[in-house]
Amino acid sequence: MTDARALLKSVFGYDDFRPGQEEIIAAVLAGGPVLAVMPTGSGKSMCYQLPALVEGGLTLVVSPLIALMRDQVKQMRSLGVSAATLNSLSPEAEVDDAWSALRAGTLRLLFVSPERLMMEGLLTALAKVGVGRIAVDEAHCISEWGHDFRPEYRQLKQAAQALGNVPILALTATADRATRADIIERLFEAPPALFVHSFDRPNLTLRFAAKDKPRQQLRDFLDVHRGQSGIVYCSSRQRTEALADYFSEQGHNAVPYHAGLEQAVRNRHQDRFQQEDGIIAVATVAFGMGINKPDVRFVAHADMPGSVEAYYQEIGRAGRDGLPADTLTLFGLDDMALRRRQIEEKPLDEARRRIEHRRLASMTMLCEAVSCRRQMLLAHFGENAEPCGACDICQGGSLAYDGTLEAQKVLSAVWRTGQRFGADYLASLLTGQANETMRRNGHETLKTFGVGADRPKDHWTAVVRQLFAAGALDVASDEHGGFRLNEKGEAILRGRETIRLREAARPERRKRGSRPATVAATAGSEHVLAALKRTRLALAREEGVAAFMIFPDRTLIEMAESRPASLDALARIHGVGERKLARYGDAFLEALAAVDE
Repeated sequence: MTDARALLKSVFGYDDFRPGQEEIIAAVLAGGPVLAVMPTGSGKSMCYQLPALVEGGLTLVVSPLIALMRDQVKQMRSLGVSAATLNSLSPEAEVDDAWSALRAGTLRLLFVSPERLMMEGLLTALAKVGVGRIAVDEAHCISEWGHDFRPEYRQLKQAAQALGNVPILALTATADRATRADIIERLFEAPPALFVHSFDRPNLTLRFAAKDKPRQQLRDFLDVHRGQSGIVYCSSRQRTEALADYFSEQGHNAVPYHAGLEQAVRNRHQDRFQQEDGIIAVATVAFGMGINKPDVRFVAHADMPGSVEAYYQEIGRAGRDGLPADTLTLFGLDDMALRRRQIEEKPLDEARRRIEHRRLASMTMLCEAVSCRRQMLLAHFGENAEPCGACDICQGGSLAYDGTLEAQKVLSAVWRTGQRFGADYLASLLTGQANETMRRNGHETLKTFGVGADRPKDHWTAVVRQLFAAGALDVASDEHGGFRLNEKGEAILRGRETIRLREAARPERRKRGSRPATVAATAGSEHVLAALKRTRLALAREEGVAAFMIFPDRTLIEMAESRPASLDALARIHGVGERKLARYGDAFLEALAAVDE
């Protein structure tokens, strides 16, 4: 560990480990199998990068995405570490260079996908050159309980055996108790050293809102973060393009990203997001998996995620530098119904389908939470926590109450109208707003007509949504929609069960240009930070790499505040290692000197 600590400073420029890293790296260097569950942004990759440098052998890194592998190779090479990837997009020259380094014994990190690893001949060839360790990134993919299950991961245990029973380090940010047990059973020959760190990301602010003019809701959120980098996740390709156009019309630098775009367009948009400041990626959920940008200041969901695990991983793209970041998730009845329908339409066995429905139920409960969001999120992963005081609910965003009587009014309306109408119709009935269809059906004569006239229509729409989220209503027809009672709904209607609902308070609209606390340098050094970012962008474009690979925001902020005037002083800044000091030190000292002139 003495060597590890020295390399941490000289190569990476860090004075100390992040919480949890040191004990995991010590266990890895001890040579045994290790499973580490660490939150996104906690520095999981360091747990295999540093041991590879300390030991000097080859570490094989199994990763699910080509974009992420190529990104890590660039980052390692920028630090002077010999790294390569073998994938379907690798140019022939890169493949030849990788094999030359492998045969020479100089390669420290080789990144491959599980599919590429199991292709004929690769394991045999790697066994000949010798592999010291396998690092399995996104290890939850090996488990059917994991939200990104990939069958190809199931072969990794055999791969380790074929390479001489080399030790395995498995890493993931999203694995509950059942998923961890499955990973251990399917990946390891012997029980691994298990490290489960807190899932809490205290620098992330958690906000949810029911959809009510969602474009305006998203616009208001983005206006608060104008000039910052962020991601807006959408459930469809068409929606990404429509929202990207809309945000651009509002003066934001927004680009769409989805699998249906031409590869050249996708690459251009991803490069802009990585290299420039203030770019908003409006994307389908696959986007974030290949992104390693530490200074994403916000993540918004234009549509409800399909599970808590997916939500946690997606918001985890924000604030990976440890600085404050903001999140917003919009949700609605249509989202919930769509997700249920998608589960029913998937070719799944019944056990797997039940797992998916349980996951969706947990997500809808988080959306409709009546107590601290963070507390509920952490409880999903088996972690106890006190109310955070910082999420929308803790800050007065909703009030919980016994909603049994109101629920009974809605459920009675569902039953008396024949269990086939949607939320808008039911809300009109309860508020006594008869329309032509209602008169034709004779429903204005029902006992439930107007029984909720003391509340606005949108209140009853919200009650219907909460009952659906709580599993007290089912979709009546995939073709025509509407709602019908189920066993839980009947129990509430007959008084055998109670239910708590939440009354959403109108959130206070944040002023345009206001920011969450301390996301940038102090006011006196803002202009210095801007100059440093211009220097960074010029260098990134010149070298064709992501801006953070030059220096992350945290490093620039420290430079802007401390104003180092020599290479020795610059070397003491967080994230400035020996190689980067030699490569970029003079350029940043010149930028600082020019600001002071």
